Amino acid sequence: MQPFVLNRHDRIVFPSNFVPELDFSVIQSLEQLGSVIQRDFETKAPTGTDILHRVEEGSYENRYALMRDLALNLFWTNRFAMTMYEKRPTRWGDVPRARADVFLPILTPWEDGDRKVAAVQRAYESLPATWDADVEDRIFGLLFDVFGHRKHHATDLPTIKPTVAEMLADPSNLTFRLPSYDPDYPVYGFDDIVDCAQDVAELEALHRWAMVLHNQYPWDRSEAELVEVGQLRDDDYVVAFHPRDQQVRSFLRRLKAGDELRSQGSPAKEEVPPVRPYPAVNVRSHFSVQPRIEAIAVVHGDQACTNDDLIRNAAYNWSPMSADEIYDKTGIEQRRYTSKTLEEIALQAAEAALEHAGRGPEEIGALLVCTCTSTRMIPSVATWISGQLGIQQTHGSYDIIAACAGLPYGLSDATRLLQEVERPVLVVCVEKFSDKIGNVRTSRMIFGDGAAAIVLGVAAHGDPPDIEYLQTYASGPATQVNSIIWPNPAFDNNITVYGPEVKSLAGRYLVQMIEELKALPDPDGKAASLLDSIDLIVPHQANKTMVSKLALDAGLTADDLYFNIGQVGNTSSASIPLAIHDAVRDGVIKEPVRIFAPGFGAGAVAGYSVMRIDPDVVALEEPAGLEPAEGAATAQTSPRQSSDDVRLAFG
Repeated sequence: MQPFVLNRHDRIVFPSNFVPELDFSVIQSLEQLGSVIQRDFETKAPTGTDILHRVEEGSYENRYALMRDLALNLFWTNRFAMTMYEKRPTRWGDVPRARADVFLPILTPWEDGDRKVAAVQRAYESLPATWDADVEDRIFGLLFDVFGHRKHHATDLPTIKPTVAEMLADPSNLTFRLPSYDPDYPVYGFDDIVDCAQDVAELEALHRWAMVLHNQYPWDRSEAELVEVGQLRDDDYVVAFHPRDQQVRSFLRRLKAGDELRSQGSPAKEEVPPVRPYPAVNVRSHFSVQPRIEAIAVVHGDQACTNDDLIRNAAYNWSPMSADEIYDKTGIEQRRYTSKTLEEIALQAAEAALEHAGRGPEEIGALLVCTCTSTRMIPSVATWISGQLGIQQTHGSYDIIAACAGLPYGLSDATRLLQEVERPVLVVCVEKFSDKIGNVRTSRMIFGDGAAAIVLGVAAHGDPPDIEYLQTYASGPATQVNSIIWPNPAFDNNITVYGPEVKSLAGRYLVQMIEELKALPDPDGKAASLLDSIDLIVPHQANKTMVSKLALDAGLTADDLYFNIGQVGNTSSASIPLAIHDAVRDGVIKEPVRIFAPGFGAGAVAGYSVMRIDPDVVALEEPAGLEPAEGAATAQTSPRQSSDDVRLAFG
């Protein structure tokens, strides 16, 4: 997990955006590593020759553009060192000669290096300041101290460094030599980097980059030189490369042994349509026990992450983008993150919903949790919440992974369970994306955290149901099924979104849903169709710009839709109930209304519910932190176990 932190200025910071880290437990081959390095470092980074040509052609309009290119070039230069190794200046006489996990960089002199360095210095001095001359001078000083003392070519750096023995096999190989080394050479600590603050968001991000790059060379760079390894003296210092962690060490060992792991996945078959369409479920006629919504309670994330915050945290592998451009692409001004665990906010929402409904734990017949971001497998989130609430037994407590269609899936299962238990079912929709995004830009722009809980009870005999129609779908072309992936090994196990395929599946499903609603009757017999009887559409809050266009293409108008994504982001399964809550809070829903709530997303799942929402069932006061019952385990701890416990349980 890669969570956010708050620095001493109360600004949100994403450490994974400026400290490159790869999860080598999911990198199976040198080819896969090469693809990751190319994507994250090489594609967007200019070479020294590129920078020289841009300077000579007058392509740079201001100092920021030049400094950004310098930083990207230096990240690229350190692409393997930063992700795989720890650099340790070591006295040559003390360097082990036979170990398989100590390496030396083999280097090539930088062609036209002096010319490139001089050109950059002249260009910076001649260019106008972009925002703040003093701040830009400080950042340039850090970057140029590294760039200006670079000795080696960066294009042909080997991924796997030679061991000391391999290096010595050819005494003419070149490596770093330091005549001396000060172990107290000043570097920036983690807190220094996190606490970096500038008035201009772009400069804050660039300043962090410069600090990280400075730390890659913790020695007097002016004294460093390239020498043949055969000419090293015992009292010289070399830069020994050590695997940065056990995962890298294991990866290198596998490569040396020729044990690269390769995926044996088979291609997906071409999709075929079902033998007949799946009709929407008319709840009133299909079920004898009618559902009644007794309460809706939500928990928003406690920390706002604005578009400016994203720019302050721009990663080395992001294309440049402004806060306004993020809004134009997504309709999002901020997304909300939580400092709590997924289980904690789910429990808070559940307790608040039960309190608003006036229900006790002994009355709950089943508990369902809809989530696609839980890392808890045993016990499931649903069973954990059941225990925390003090429910001695349910007819069923289980998790549902239906991503952005979590609400219609959850309500469908809950309505079916009502027929068996004839008592309230608690449905919880909860997501925590903030620690599963890493430095994936599109995901960071879109996703937020949040939780909601709905108490679905039994309507009085003869009363109409609050849930009137239910529909769920799944699957499609494999490209759509795999358009949103988490964990994605190709992106360091972070969540990734392939926009064009998401747009295709959302458009496909939305058209299908609208056609179904046009063909269904108004339950009250007043309007020409079910669609005509809808008072408000509360869609899954995927991407306001995308959903609005798709809705217009499907014949809807902007006035038909309610969005809150601009302030909370995309919270997947929790997005629709969060939006219903906010529509009541904002006065959009002032009296009982019939809403159409479509959801669609990851896994090419989709669904909708047509339901009546009475604003009185919505708990507008959000819960504060709730304490677990006495003796209960917290979300991150469990009772201590011993071998005696195991023998008692299993004989």
